Amino acid sequence: MIETETNSLALALSVLDDMKAQNVNSIDVSGLTSISDYMIFCTGTSSRHARSIVDKISEKAKRSKHPILGIEGYNSAQWILIDLGAVIVHVMLDEVRTFYKLDDLWSVGASA
Repeated sequence: MIETETNSLALALSVLDDMKAQNVNSIDVSGLTSISDYMIFCTGTSSRHARSIVDKISEKAKRSKHPILGIEGYNSAQWILIDLGAVIVHVMLDEVRTFYKLDDLWSVGASA
């Protein structure tokens, strides 16, 4: 794991803990895809909570001069994706996370 991955992973996990995101699951997908090294899935308790989590990750990333490659789904806030390059964070409402089961999809064959 290179330093940028470590920094972006630590940054995201720290914010998720601080913001009380629920059911945080970090998966090493480096052996499965070239788009990212880690996928993080978490649950927000409401649309407002999901946006607040993403806002805080963005704020902290910008402060540490870490690039944000994109944010999708912010307006609906049912499922917000923030791309930090080596780490992609999915902040989902419980019903959306349960419906799509992306944790299960990306866990198949992932490194422990």
